[in-house]
Amino acid sequence: MLYRSILRPLLFRLPPETAHEMALHALSVALGTNTSRRAAARAFKREPFGPLQRFGLSFANPVGVAAGFDKNGTIAPGLAALGFGFVEVGTVTHRAQPGNPRPRLFRLSADRALVNRAGFNNDGAEALVERLKKRPPDCVLGINIGKSRVVEIEDAIADYLATFELVHPYADYVAVNVSSPNTPNLRELQRADRLASLLAALQKRNYELVENTGRVLPPLLVKVSPDLAISELEMIVDVAQRAGLAGIIATNTTTSRAGLRSSAEVVAACGEGGLSGAPLRARSTQMIAALCRMSRGSLDIIGAGGIFNAADAWEKICAGASLVQLYTGLVYEGVTVARDINEELAEIVRREGFRTLDDAVGCRAAEIAAA
Repeated sequence: MLYRSILRPLLFRLPPETAHEMALHALSVALGTNTSRRAAARAFKREPFGPLQRFGLSFANPVGVAAGFDKNGTIAPGLAALGFGFVEVGTVTHRAQPGNPRPRLFRLSADRALVNRAGFNNDGAEALVERLKKRPPDCVLGINIGKSRVVEIEDAIADYLATFELVHPYADYVAVNVSSPNTPNLRELQRADRLASLLAALQKRNYELVENTGRVLPPLLVKVSPDLAISELEMIVDVAQRAGLAGIIATNTTTSRAGLRSSAEVVAACGEGGLSGAPLRARSTQMIAALCRMSRGSLDIIGAGGIFNAADAWEKICAGASLVQLYTGLVYEGVTVARDINEELAEIVRREGFRTLDDAVGCRAAEIAAA
């Protein structure tokens, strides 16, 4: 309540990227010590379902932070202390890159949405892993990797492999981003031939890196666009299964501007970029349901897109998501969002008559996919 009534209005007076940077800095300072993080964990951490087993990993709860919020791993330990069951940092590239020119982040407050065209601005994989070595989060850590802007699409595999090798020792799982609309030609990697080659190369290197080490193989997931057709989704499921992937993250941001409440002038002023938040909710939920039906349980699905509260998370879970993650919801709802969702989600599970959260996963997939 304090965030929504006082802090958010103050932050929303600032340019969005400035506000985001201020928020990251404030969290870094406030949760910069072991003592402060332990205190926050006592107040925020929730494990209402017991340990959740997903693609060989144990999650304290199903609510995570999506890639893009903490690109450089600067506040991952603090986010874990705020009650998130997992944190996905990045998107990170092999070398540092500045991303697209500012302004590149915009609010559509009437739609509870953001538009971004950041372009994978990040400090590079080496800087990320140096931070994570010093202060890993006390939760499952995902690292999201993407293509460097200066690399041609024909050379993308070598570029992804270079990043993958750097982050591999520190990631509980690795998410392969081929779906951001803000890096030129990146979405071409969702084509069957290109995606199959990329995922096969990454999985092959994955096995090589753990050989003779005794380390458990880090699961690989791929993050997909909400702008794909059903036939394209079917192809991605087939490629992911053949490559031995653990799951799919559905979805990234959309280039669509359909059905927005904001005026045409306000939307036009944002320009190009990926739209996230409430307008994406229904589309991402339908894609989760479709993926659940297509994969027949062979792939775990992380649901993302328009999650602000427990009802939103529940809808994704019923569609087939075994985990959920958010970014825009954290911006609009504040630091209590993970705690609030977990507490209310546990109540929904009981009210709906399910013995466990796992029993609810995909319970309405057929209905939602057909809608």
